[in-house]
Amino acid sequence: MIPTKRILYLLLVLLVVAIFTVVVPENKLYSRSWLILLVVFALISMLDALLVWKQTTPRVQRYLPGSLALGVSEPVQLRIDHDNPYTLNLSLYDHHPLSMEVSELPQSFKLKPGKYSDIYYRVTPTERGEVTFPFVQIHIHSPLGLWKRNNKIPQKSVTRVYPNFAAVAKYTLLAADNQLTQMGIRRRRQRGEGQDFHQLREYREGDPLRQIDWKASSRHRKLISREYQEERDQDIIFLLDCGHRMLARDETLSHFDHSLNAILLLAYVALRQGDAVGFGNFSGDERWLNPIKGKNRISHLFNTLYDIQPTTEAPDFIAAAKRLLLQQKKRALVVLITNLRDEDHADLLPAIKMLQRKHLVLVASMREQALDGVMHEQVNDFKQAIQYAATREYLDQRDQAIEKLHINGALCIDVIPQDLSVSLVNQYLEIKASGIL
Repeated sequence: MIPTKRILYLLLVLLVVAIFTVVVPENKLYSRSWLILLVVFALISMLDALLVWKQTTPRVQRYLPGSLALGVSEPVQLRIDHDNPYTLNLSLYDHHPLSMEVSELPQSFKLKPGKYSDIYYRVTPTERGEVTFPFVQIHIHSPLGLWKRNNKIPQKSVTRVYPNFAAVAKYTLLAADNQLTQMGIRRRRQRGEGQDFHQLREYREGDPLRQIDWKASSRHRKLISREYQEERDQDIIFLLDCGHRMLARDETLSHFDHSLNAILLLAYVALRQGDAVGFGNFSGDERWLNPIKGKNRISHLFNTLYDIQPTTEAPDFIAAAKRLLLQQKKRALVVLITNLRDEDHADLLPAIKMLQRKHLVLVASMREQALDGVMHEQVNDFKQAIQYAATREYLDQRDQAIEKLHINGALCIDVIPQDLSVSLVNQYLEIKASGIL
């Protein structure tokens, strides 16, 4: 039982009366009034407490979405009913995980006998992984509002927070309408201009002469063209750095979360292209997913990645390369996602050369968006000049490290985290169109 502000205010009034009887002790009427008020207040308080104590605890059911997306607000529903013959004045708070931002809590409402009430509030996940909602806390207010009874109702609910799959959904919608350019995705080739032979068909105006099959044309006595399609059944392996650098944060998401979003989008595109997608990580809780195929297998990748977290470990590129070579025997496109530093050259370049003996390597590096902001700020004093010069030197060293990778045959992209998803898809489509895999 918890006293409310109302009972505290009444006690304050009684205290004022008590002080007054002390100040004017010769007036017996005031002294008797104080005693009468005290007895009446005590009886009313006890009766009010007894009435709320006898109320049965309401029942609560929580309805959660089957899954949540990182950074996306979703509604949560609570349904409350009770068996009491009286209307209850309730206030409710749902105990959510600490990794959730919530709005519209707590809530107060009246619940009539034989009725139920639906309460809605919104949650926004700030971390990935499995989350648990343990119980709901309800205060039942007494009829006179002097007391409230605290009830912790066990109502355990578990759900998963996945990387934000909004980009995948957007890609699906735009692909259906052939409007992928709205996302910045560029298709390099049209159907019939891939690398793998698909079929023979009648010549169409605009077909390149090199596609004409002259032997088939002579047999059929009309022009026949060869139709090609992009190569299929190739393996795409993501190799994700889970080290301390990926803890860097631009705006609301960390570099690590941006990496997961990019992996899921490119995996979805690759699976639709008929390729197989695999996954490995290093500098953390190491996992390995053998390449999988099929448009509907993206959910399997979601369940593999959703609870991986970055660590404070330093990246070990050579160990990661050795592990991948043991796991992946077939030639593949290895997409290494990290945050490059100039000091990585001694460790990263040998790892890249090791992988290049069998695989095609694409290094995707994310640079801090704050660096671009420094380079575009106007320099007005000596401190800003020092900051500008240091940032310029850091970016130059970073560019040199990337140039060394280019010279040694590795494909590289260096973008801010927000552009990583689209840049990876475009690079993948260029690789497919070129046939170098």
